[in-house]
Amino acid sequence: MDPFRRGYALAAACLAAATVATTAFVPSAFVPGTASFAGLQQQPFGAASTADSSALSMSTVEAPPATDALEEYVKGRGGNRIIRKVLIANNGMAATKAILSMRQWAYMELGDERAVQFVAMATPEDLKANAEFIRLADSFVEVPGGKNLNNYANVDVIVKLAEENGVDAVWPGWGHASENPVLSNTLNNMGVKFIGPTGPVMSVLGDKIAANILAQTAKVASIPWSGSYGGPDDGPLEAELTEEGTIPEETFEKATCRNVEEAVEAAQKIGYENGIMIKASEGGGGKGIRFVDNEEDLRTNYVQVQNEVVGSPIFIMQLCKNARHIEVQIVGDTHGNAVALNGRDCSTQRRFQKIFEEGPPTIVPRDTFREMERAAQRLTQSIGYQGAGTVEYLFNADTNEYYFLELNPRLQVEHPVTEGITGANMPATQLQVAMGVPLYNIPEIRKLYGREDIYGTSPIDFLEEDYRDIDSHVIAARITAENPDEGFKPTSGSIERIKFQSTSNCWGYFSVGANGGIHEFADSQFGHLFAKGPNREAARKALVLALKEIEVRGEIRTTVEYLVQLLETKEFKENTIDTSWLDGLIKEKSVYVETPPHLVVTSAAVLKAFEHVKAETAAVVESFEKGQVGTGGIPGINSFDLEIAFEDTRYPFHVERAAADLYKLTINGNTMDVEVTETADGALLATFGGETHRISGRDEPLGLRLVLDGVTILMPTIFDPSELRTDVTGKVVRYLQDNGAAVEAGEPYVEVEAMKMIMPIKASESGKITHNLSPGTVISAGDLLASLELKDPSKVKKIAIHDGPMDIAESAADVPAQDAVNSILAGFKGDAEAAAATVFEGVTDKDVASSIVTDAVTSFLGVETQFD
Repeated sequence: MDPFRRGYALAAACLAAATVATTAFVPSAFVPGTASFAGLQQQPFGAASTADSSALSMSTVEAPPATDALEEYVKGRGGNRIIRKVLIANNGMAATKAILSMRQWAYMELGDERAVQFVAMATPEDLKANAEFIRLADSFVEVPGGKNLNNYANVDVIVKLAEENGVDAVWPGWGHASENPVLSNTLNNMGVKFIGPTGPVMSVLGDKIAANILAQTAKVASIPWSGSYGGPDDGPLEAELTEEGTIPEETFEKATCRNVEEAVEAAQKIGYENGIMIKASEGGGGKGIRFVDNEEDLRTNYVQVQNEVVGSPIFIMQLCKNARHIEVQIVGDTHGNAVALNGRDCSTQRRFQKIFEEGPPTIVPRDTFREMERAAQRLTQSIGYQGAGTVEYLFNADTNEYYFLELNPRLQVEHPVTEGITGANMPATQLQVAMGVPLYNIPEIRKLYGREDIYGTSPIDFLEEDYRDIDSHVIAARITAENPDEGFKPTSGSIERIKFQSTSNCWGYFSVGANGGIHEFADSQFGHLFAKGPNREAARKALVLALKEIEVRGEIRTTVEYLVQLLETKEFKENTIDTSWLDGLIKEKSVYVETPPHLVVTSAAVLKAFEHVKAETAAVVESFEKGQVGTGGIPGINSFDLEIAFEDTRYPFHVERAAADLYKLTINGNTMDVEVTETADGALLATFGGETHRISGRDEPLGLRLVLDGVTILMPTIFDPSELRTDVTGKVVRYLQDNGAAVEAGEPYVEVEAMKMIMPIKASESGKITHNLSPGTVISAGDLLASLELKDPSKVKKIAIHDGPMDIAESAADVPAQDAVNSILAGFKGDAEAAAATVFEGVTDKDVASSIVTDAVTSFLGVETQFD
């Protein structure tokens, strides 16, 4: 079996009884080995707690006796600490991946996937959403719901749980409290291992301002920013660490913009020519970062950054144009070693949020990339960095120059790219480092460095020796609950099912299962796909095919179709992109999935007609069951009118059912036949215009969300133009104009918080605004945020009525004559005389004719006798 699949295929087999078909895992570590897992099952939790969200409650299973294999392995590898029980202080993708990766390592190395026990933290929202990580863990503790400050980012809660549950270590993952030095210090002081860097080191490297000062001190090139304007008397700021391992406060403050006026002053020194980045020092994952190119936008966006990462210091830096975002994956151990495990190219970004990640970063010449790796190793080794981290650079392919960007003192969600090309299981490597195992004694690292004896203990000089050549390429795609048609606004809601099947060259994992969901406090990412090939093009094609097959059904929107279009662009194929490429495409709307409007309208009419028949039939049946024998509702089942609105046009249809599965749609005197079949999963297969289409959809507060042949189209309800409604779920942060003030069409009028992001919503028309809600109000999609006294009602866009034929090829359903007769006898509308004449055409045998008549009479009497 291909080693790309083998490791997680085994882990998935371990959890066969607990893993749903939608969550298909193929290797994270890609470590070779095979084994049998017959009879192994995930231990049950019992009923989920329904305690008040302010309390901590616990559901657990008894841990099996600890095995000596773990202790023998750690001591044999030179380690000095045994970790048998780990608290996963995270949720979603991070928690899911951590448990599966470390379980896979435990079985592959120790023969016991339960050698390390995992305790999960679970909010009421995660429990309700059927979060995958809760089911995978050995036990879970219910924690308060709401914002992450109540749970996964709350140091006091994490420390309390660690102590009460007797864990040996805490795995923080990414986001939440993963970069909080207070958590690291507190846990280590109480004898619980924090699986990550020490507090002082995290304080320096986890803070983007301090990290930049430290990099400048280490003579790593930086671009102009508020800590280095490039002039002879204003930078670069440098500093030696204090005894506490921090940057002196005076130096730190010089680089910080504590208010908007200081930010304006810093931007004026840097200049707006290339653009300015406003960055929260404690931000990350696309949060707490904004691009501006003028003072007015800087003043507005500074406040947004403040609100998005509350309490974080803020700094200003110049935008590096034509840059690629290149990462080096580093790991440091407790013995002073630091290894670089190749890296990743994360240049495909949307508003600084990564969309695709790939490795190795082929755009960087090998010698240059080796320099970047060595610089990252020296930087981290010099301060005694422990655990996994990522040194990020901006690289200019035209000049072959690179600049330090930041160091993330944690694992990142895209780490499986590194696993795919190096064979190193990253969460398991973190665990072994936490147990004191030297990096050169970890078998996967030794194999990467070409050691034949992977279980040997001979030292490796990572700064001098090179690892083996990388002979494959991996491209990853994030699956997010975002709406690409509306600027990638996050969405939340239930998920009915996720259809995805891993293949030999593409695997994926998801943080939710069937009948789960994405709640408003969750991260928008709920899935990740990884495609592997011998080269970049092979990996790209494998990812395209995998994305075309994935299906997510539920209330959320996803970016899946959009990602396919991006992967097929000339720029991506030729690898000529940079970090501003995708934002440019979005601004120009040059990448989109185009579906003929009349095909969309007809498909929506078919869906609405089918739903009408289903609902009206159910109503009549319910009426009969109640003893109400009125038949007035029956005609409306088979003959009715409906209207579809799309792109400022109304389409009035009349619908007649000619058979159980045959609908005749008439518009402006033109009729088309549509044959409809409902599939097992509720989708419709509709044949019209000589083609068959797969149709599904659901009504939402803002309109119909139609899925046509895998493409999602939002067909908005036509609202009063004086009503300003939200299309996201979250809460109001602030209105941007006073009550009664004027607002122009296209101008932001309110900022809302959704999925941990602050985003503006723009007015659709011009006029005087009246606020309908107050800041802090929780909102759902479709809620009225404000009303407008229209500036010029006569200029409001008019809704037209379609008055011509549909641009759909003419085709009539080929209905056998006998079926036509039977449909008429069953009560459907049809030309009885024509059907009777047609059914006998070509019939010369009297027995056949007699049989036709007998069947017709029997069918007729079968209905009539019910009403005798």
